[in-house]
Order: sequence, then C-alpha cells, then structure tokens
Amino acid sequence: MNREKIKRWIVLSMLAILAMSSWGCSTAAPEVGAQAPGFTISTLDGETVTLNELRGQPVLLNFWTTRCPWCRYQMPFLQAAFEEKGQEMIFIAINIGEDIDKVQQYAEAEGLGFTVALDSEGAVASAYNIRPIPATFFIDEQGVIKYIQIGAFLSQDDLMAVLEDL
Repeated sequence: MNREKIKRWIVLSMLAILAMSSWGCSTAAPEVGAQAPGFTISTLDGETVTLNELRGQPVLLNFWTTRCPWCRYQMPFLQAAFEEKGQEMIFIAINIGEDIDKVQQYAEAEGLGFTVALDSEGAVASAYNIRPIPATFFIDEQGVIKYIQIGAFLSQDDLMAVLEDL
C-alpha cells in the first residue's frame, strides 16, 4: 500500500469507530427555547407528577442528590424561593437514583415544602442529559425552557434574580 491509501484507510477507520461509539449515546441536551422533555415521575408522598399536566404554570426543575455538596448548599435557596414564589410557579426537585428513605429523611430534615420527585432509574435525568449536578431548568407556561443553570446558585439573590427575569 502506498502512503495515500494508508492515510485514507486510517481516516475511514477512525470515522467508523467514532460513528459506532456514538450509537446508544443519549440525545443532545435540551436547550433554552426548546420544548422541555415530558415525563411522569413518582414523588416522595406517593403521588405522580406529569410535566405536560403542569402546562399553564411555570416550573422550576432541579436535579440533585443528597451526596452532592453543591446540591445541599443550594437547597435552602430553593426552599426560600419556593416560600416566596410558590404561589406563582411549581417547584420540583428531582432526586437522581437514591433510596426513598434517604431522600425522605433529607427532605424532612431540611423542611422542604416543594415537591420532591424520585428518578430512581435515572430516566428523567437521561432525557435532560444531566451530567454535572445540580442542574436547574426554568420552564414557562407553554413548556418551553427559558433558562438553564448548570451548577449551584451561589446565593439566594442569584436564584431570585433569575426568577425575577423570567
């Protein structure tokens, strides 16, 4: 084989490997301006919540775990925002993959008044392509994503500023 054929063979092989490695990968992350992926999920109180049934109301979705220090850091900010804005929008904290007893204990200890949902299989987190947590999505009345915060809000004021701008 001459050098040109070897180069072509290497490039084609690399492209084939890249294409095969992308099979089974999750879809692209939802973006601001896109429709929020729908879901139905169980809550700590034994109910279910379906995102599509919440149309007509803005929704804050927060993906978290109890073992994530930044998630725990910002949870009081979410609770305070809920206390101030809970009549205007729905707050849902979606716990990813943890035991219901552990999540229940944490929610009670923190005095969380908003809906805590359990994504035990990680299906909702996968639909939202969640990698780092916490991740917070602000969804408008029509189900359109208006803002995405990857990582924790560093202060109550930061979170409230986003809520005021929506």
